[in-house]
Amino acid sequence: MNRAAPMKQRSVPLSIVPREEEADGFIDLDRLLAIVVRRAKLVAAFVVLFIMLGVVYLLFATSIYTSMTQILLDENLSKFAEEEPTPANSQMLDTQIASAVEILKSGELALRVVDKLNLSENETIINPPRSPVAIVKEWLRTATGLFSSGPVVSEEAARNGRRLKAAALIQQALTVERVSRSSVVALAYKSSDPLLAATVVRGYAEAYLTDQLNANFEATERASVWLQERLADLRQRSLAAALEVERFRSENGLTAARGELMSEQQLSDLNSQLIVAQADTATASARYNQFKSIIDQGPETAVNNATISPKEGDNMVIRDLRARYLTIGKREQEVAQNFGEDHPQAVSLRTEQADIARQIYQELQQLTASYKNEYEVARSRESSLRESIEGVVGRNTNASESLVHLRELEQKAAALKTLYESYLGRYEQAAQQRSFPIAKARVISEAGVPTAPSSPKKTLTLALSAVLGLMAGGAFAAFQEFRERTFRLEDDVRTILGHKSLGYVPLVGIRTKKSAELVRTRFASDRQPEAIPEGTVEFQRLSRMVLDAPQSSFAETFRNAKLACDHMLHGNESRVIGIVSAVPDEGKSVVAANFAALLAASGKRTLLIDGDIRKPGLTQMITPAPRTGLVETLMGEATWPAGIKVDQRTKLAIFPVGGEASHHQPHQSHELLASAAMANLIENARSSFDYVVVDLAPLAPVVDAKAFAPLADGFIFVVEWGRTPSRLVRDVLHSEPQINSKVLGVILNKTDMDELSKYSDFGGVEKYRHRYGKYYVEHTIDGNRPAA
Repeated sequence: MNRAAPMKQRSVPLSIVPREEEADGFIDLDRLLAIVVRRAKLVAAFVVLFIMLGVVYLLFATSIYTSMTQILLDENLSKFAEEEPTPANSQMLDTQIASAVEILKSGELALRVVDKLNLSENETIINPPRSPVAIVKEWLRTATGLFSSGPVVSEEAARNGRRLKAAALIQQALTVERVSRSSVVALAYKSSDPLLAATVVRGYAEAYLTDQLNANFEATERASVWLQERLADLRQRSLAAALEVERFRSENGLTAARGELMSEQQLSDLNSQLIVAQADTATASARYNQFKSIIDQGPETAVNNATISPKEGDNMVIRDLRARYLTIGKREQEVAQNFGEDHPQAVSLRTEQADIARQIYQELQQLTASYKNEYEVARSRESSLRESIEGVVGRNTNASESLVHLRELEQKAAALKTLYESYLGRYEQAAQQRSFPIAKARVISEAGVPTAPSSPKKTLTLALSAVLGLMAGGAFAAFQEFRERTFRLEDDVRTILGHKSLGYVPLVGIRTKKSAELVRTRFASDRQPEAIPEGTVEFQRLSRMVLDAPQSSFAETFRNAKLACDHMLHGNESRVIGIVSAVPDEGKSVVAANFAALLAASGKRTLLIDGDIRKPGLTQMITPAPRTGLVETLMGEATWPAGIKVDQRTKLAIFPVGGEASHHQPHQSHELLASAAMANLIENARSSFDYVVVDLAPLAPVVDAKAFAPLADGFIFVVEWGRTPSRLVRDVLHSEPQINSKVLGVILNKTDMDELSKYSDFGGVEKYRHRYGKYYVEHTIDGNRPAA
């Protein structure tokens, strides 16, 4: 009976069209909240870790105390000492405050504080608590100093060194800044000793006020002495200048300083004419030089440069000659190109062109001589005007020089007098200010001894640690989400693969491998059998889970798979269904055993074939080990019914791989599965069974499943939940369209049902699985994870 034709008929398609993701320009708050809930423990762990680091830092950090004082820079304090105080604008005020800040930060003021408070002998200042990096640097300097002997330092030099070191250290711990936009400067000092911090700040405030007083007094004193010396000198010079003016005036008879010494009109006219003559001379010179340069270049070059300016429009001879020259040259080129350069007409034209060039050159020579005469005339006229002006000016030279010298003497005398009066007023003002030694600053906030450390701030440190932990945890959680490339939800199967999801098979037992080992272990061809870890459920027990827990979600998934097979293959009287996966260790053998057991328990004649010849999983559950099986049957060493084992509980017929013959030639497994013997075996199985379930090898490592594909009516694809990369599965299926077109559905195996709901958005089906409990009865195996 031939069943090949109905074997490939279907009433409905086996795959569904992948749905397109809806474009959403807004943030999906439900998905974002689901991610937050899913990664909450990870983020919390980071927060706890960072808070613990913050606590450790607080336990070992040195407490720092800060004392602060405020100094007001007030110009009004000296208003009684100044007759006319200088108004200060905002820019000047900013400059004064910036200067005050720099004075407080200066090394000179720091040295005064060190000397006044004797801080060079204070161990807290000289040897403050050091950071680990500073300690290492000190050790290195000490180690290098053992091999080098420096010069002997005197006691005075050592004392001065401690003094400079103390000043540098207090400068590092000092903070000076302007308070907002006011005229107040805040002075703060940090130290591990609270009393020392207050003492240093007070010493700084007193040193600054004293420095201001001393600076004002010393500046006024120096100004007074200098002004007094200058006044004596200016008095003598001013008197001498006045006497010089009167003596010069009487000696030269200059009674009227404003008398007219010469004819201004005559001099003005001559100057105007001179300017015009200079312009004419320059124009004639430029024109003459231009044509002279053309003539100097020779006849050939002169003809090429014989361009006449529009201003020389009356000279039409050169223009006509040049036009003829260009016309004859153009004609000569045409004749030479057409008849050759030795043609009589070309020779005649070149002769005529040379004659015209000679005429142009002669015309240029005549024009150059004419321009030369014009240039000589203009230059003579300019020289004549200069002589006339010099004659007029020479007659009044002596009187003019005397008048100028007199005005110079008068200006000098007036300037010395004004300067003397100014210095006299400033001297009187300085003499008065010297008796008012008032500083333009005062302390408005006295420095007190701090009672609580300013650093480290416990609350702020812990809060910052928590925030950093939250940020680090969030970043790591986001990284984990971005690198999530596995199947978590049924919607992932429909979206990525375009196939129907048959449901979740719960995880039974404990996972023993990390996701980082997935590809590395599953593609290793020389991998040795691994021992069963403690806490792992035996394979024989897993293969009967659907019978041991018939009312669990585990069994419900296989019922859904059976229903999908019946619906999609309802036209086939006998159905051959292959169980495949992309990579090894995804649990396909367990799925095949439970699926076949469910079919057999429902009263269907079912044959389970272990088609994974290279790594037989189903054969391991048969005790004692079979002597013959699939390999022996395909190789003609045994008949196929002889190797079938029947489960007495479910009447499930199991066809193992075989005995010793199956281990001799494992590399020929794909040839056996694609052989005619395998096709005959499947045809015989169709006549005897309602369902033939074949456990096949993974698609990615070997080609066994591809060889068997033409004999199967459909495939159930097994994917390990949260482990198998989605891109790997998609690429494997797309590369095998013969298998991809026969996929009846996808089972998400080894699903962690406790974590499943965390990967679903709010409103998703997985969020409500906790409400399905009334329909399921849990079944615990050996104290491990229940079968839900």
